[in-house]
Parts: sequence; structure tokens; C-alpha cells
Amino acid sequence: MEKIVIEGGHRLEGQLPISGAKNAALPLMCAALLTKESLTLHNLPHLADIKTLASLLNELGSEISYQEEGWDIGSGQTATIATGHITSSTAPYDMVRKMRASILVLGPLLAREGEAIVSLPGGCAIGNRPIDLHLKAFEDIGAVIELKDGYVRASGKLTGGTVHFPMISVGATENILMAACLASGTTIIENAAQEPEITDLARCLMAMGAKISGIGTSRLNVIGVPALHAAEYTVMPDRIEAGSYAAAAAMTGGELELIGQKLPQVMMGSLDILKRAGLIFTETDRGLIAQLGAQGKIIGINAVTQPYPGFPTDMQAQLMAMMTLCDGASVITETIFENRFMHVPELCRMGADITVNGSTATVRGLNKLLGAPVMATDLRASMSLVLAGLAAEGRTEVNRIYHLDRGYERLVQKLGACGAKISRENAANI
Repeated sequence: MEKIVIEGGHRLEGQLPISGAKNAALPLMCAALLTKESLTLHNLPHLADIKTLASLLNELGSEISYQEEGWDIGSGQTATIATGHITSSTAPYDMVRKMRASILVLGPLLAREGEAIVSLPGGCAIGNRPIDLHLKAFEDIGAVIELKDGYVRASGKLTGGTVHFPMISVGATENILMAACLASGTTIIENAAQEPEITDLARCLMAMGAKISGIGTSRLNVIGVPALHAAEYTVMPDRIEAGSYAAAAAMTGGELELIGQKLPQVMMGSLDILKRAGLIFTETDRGLIAQLGAQGKIIGINAVTQPYPGFPTDMQAQLMAMMTLCDGASVITETIFENRFMHVPELCRMGADITVNGSTATVRGLNKLLGAPVMATDLRASMSLVLAGLAAEGRTEVNRIYHLDRGYERLVQKLGACGAKISRENAANI
């Protein structure tokens, strides 16, 4: 097992390439199951979750070839996924338990093969995330659903229909959107999630021959087609990674050019909050420059996590780390997941002054944090501890970094190239 070691207090400055978005790349990879022809994805990040899903796709019959890309566009890769024949319509527990996004093979398998057997998913332990919305939506467009022995068994010919989500769900929107592309009729998805990753998926599906309207709105209209065809598509930049590194620039008094196409558009919810907290952003022909404003201090604010275009829950932990150094106090309310303050005790080990009351955390700003050994509990909590370590006085050791490897491509190399004193080292089992 490895740990990340950080000597804090070094200003970050330079160009930092933003990788392809994990949360966009995973459903795009699943979309490759919808066609007998190939789907080529550019800007695919090197991440543990990508490898996990690739292994699952291989299990189902996909053949995947890779080609490396350049550092200046995130150091990602191009993957060509060809699934001429689906050799198994079962996604087993041993593979699905590692990552919640594996449930996204359910829609494509069901649509193409008329059946799918998928284990109930795993992922970060950040709260209850039932898949009831997925299953009800599949029933609404003609599927028969059975839960047995920890597996979802879906079957039937998809005929289309109207799906109305009682609450917004990114995963359920993605799953039903993919399945609807091959349904025999028209599917209307109401109260659909509007995250940029949904738009990315819809545009890729259209490049494959799908008929979708209402992209970017809460009402998607999908006219089913008999088959989809080969396509090439470039994964959008990771808006959460970009927001995380913007926070790093502010916390170290630095200036980072975040390199990625269309970052101002996809970062809408994060940019609003970060600007209120005192950051300024300057658009360049390659992305955004992030730095603190003339006041030179992080400003205490109130923030509430909300579905897009609101402030994303995936940025909550990083914002909290930044607010530990604010001028004044901040109040952060988490409305998406009920167990997403697990980073608080670890930040407090570094001297942070944070009080949690239910779904609300009050953060009182300090002049400095102190380095300490800390333990990551989930993906975004991991990044909050790295941010705190970058700004802290002394040495910080972040343990259980396998969480980070799920969502931040080459983090040590990227930060090191911008002036951070950061390394990966062997750690005792914890």
C-alpha cells in the first residue's frame, strides 16, 4: 500500500492539464455495448475506475485497444472499443462491487440483447444510493425486472414510454438514455439530470446514430433506432478535477492555468461559488487561469450542494478544505448524500475548526493548517486532504490513496510540475 507525502507551504504556479472526466468517460465506455461496430474515445484518463470498467467490458465480449496521447491534453489515452458480439449478458459481483458506475452496463445490455443480469453495485461509502430509479425507469419502457440473490435481472423488448424521475439522478438518466436509443418506440425522460456529463453522453450517442432532442434540458426525447454505428468522440474535461486544482491555487497563493476545452461552460456551478470565495478566473485560448483576487485572502461563504447547474456535491470536500483558511467563517450544507462529511475529522487533525450539525458544517477560518498523518475515506475526501497538505505547515501523509487513483490522473506528477513538494511512498498496511 502507498501513501502520498506532502511538504506544505509551496506556491503552485504553471500550466496544469485537465484530464478527461471520469464521470463522463465511464458511461461513454458503456455506450460502446450498444453497437456491433467500434467506438473510439479520445482523452480517456488513466484511472483505476477506467481499468475496472474495461475489465468488465472485456468480460462481456468487448475488445479494447489503446493509444497514448500527449501530456499537454491531460496525458490521457485513446481507446477503441469493439463489441461485435456480446459473449455474456451477466456482470458478476466480483467486478461490479468495485465500482458503482458498473450498473451502467445494464441499459446497453438490456437494449441490445433483450436481457441483462447485473450485480448490485459498490463504490465510495458516501451514503445510500439506491438504484430504484433505474429499475422503475426500465419498467416504464417495457422491461421486466427481478431482484434475486443480489443481482438485477432485466429482460424484455424495450418499447419506449414516458419516464418521470421523482428526483434527479445522473446515473439513472444515463442508463435509461442509453437503453432508449435502441427501443422500438419513443422515450420521453422527464426531470432528467442536466449535468454536462449527460450532455457529453447524449452527443456521443448522436454521433453513433441515436435520435435525441432536448439535450441540456430536463426533458429528453429519444426516438429509438434499429442499430447504432461506429463513431469517434472526445471525452469532456473533468470539471471536478479543474475545480480541485483551482482551490489548490487559492490555498497556496498561486496561479495555475487549467488547460482544457470548454472549462468555463462545464464548470458553471463551481465557478460561481469559487468566485464568491475570492478567486478570479481569466479565460485563455486553452482554458482558465485561476488565482486569488487582489484581496489576497479566501473569503468565507455559504454554499449548498445541488444538482447541476448548482454547486456539485463532488466539490464539497475540496471547498471545505479551502474554507479552513478563509477570512471569517463558512457554512456548507450537503443535500445530495447523507454521509459525505467523513473528511471532517481528518481535516480537524490538521488543525481545522469545523463543527458538523446534521447535513451542515460550519468552518471557522484559521491562519494556517498543520501537517499530520491523515486517512482518506473516499475519492473527493482524499483530494480535500491533499489540498490541506499543500497549504499546511510541515509534513502531511495521506494514507489509503487508492481512492485518489480512482479519480485523479497522475496527481503527483501534475502538482509536482507546478511547484508542489509531493511524492508517493510505500506505507505500512492501515
